[in-house]
Amino acid sequence: MQQITSAHNPRVKAWAGLLEKKNRDKQHKFLIEGIHLVQEALKARIVMECICYDIERGIPAELSEAAAASLDVEWIGVTAAIIAKCTDAKTPQSVFAVVRKSSDEAEVLLAEERSLVVVLDGVQDPGNVGTIIRSADAVGASGVLVGPGSADIYNPKVIRSTMGSLFHLPVIEGNLTEILPQAKERGIRLAGTSLQAAENCYAYDFTGSVWLLFGSEGRGLSPNVRELMDDGLIIPMQGQAESLNVAMAASVLLFEAQRQRYFNQ
Repeated sequence: MQQITSAHNPRVKAWAGLLEKKNRDKQHKFLIEGIHLVQEALKARIVMECICYDIERGIPAELSEAAAASLDVEWIGVTAAIIAKCTDAKTPQSVFAVVRKSSDEAEVLLAEERSLVVVLDGVQDPGNVGTIIRSADAVGASGVLVGPGSADIYNPKVIRSTMGSLFHLPVIEGNLTEILPQAKERGIRLAGTSLQAAENCYAYDFTGSVWLLFGSEGRGLSPNVRELMDDGLIIPMQGQAESLNVAMAASVLLFEAQRQRYFNQ
């Protein structure tokens, strides 16, 4: 197995550059940090360029079996200083990996029967984006469509918040004003939360093809996307809270969709 000990090595500089979106876009790669995320990527057979581990500590026991297998991934021992340079966490873990971005297109979501898709329109908080992806994974949703203005799905904070769910379902970036009309043409209903809505989300039919629209934390859906929405939903609340944050609202609707689809016997 190869070793790299100089922080000035060209590969190290390229890896460290992946902490910035412009370099992730240019290289079509991103970083994942920590044993759990690397394990999830290996299980999902995600294409990885390399897995880097702390030379002093060795390959983590949880990954030793994968390292011994003849997988098409390069294992590289690096110094703690290199790990610190190439990771975003305040307390760097002993392993990180360089992963190739997914090549999935929106057609994957458009073609699925009875699709349940989350659509993010300008959701900017990385924690919210990651949590929504995780909830979509939890209920078995078809995927997540992320429009312009949302947090970069390959941002380290987003990736950590997904806890590996990014590797379990299609998470696709795309132009919503192009893709959503195609969805409507195929009979997919576009639903979203609305304070003006008359329909209780627990009375809504989630059993067909439904895409759930969620807008920015401050402004909600953009005007162009709001015009495309078919059904406005309200989440009833018995207490005094005025509203839920976008990740919580998405989770409520997703789990109601799951209940209707799989547990409404």
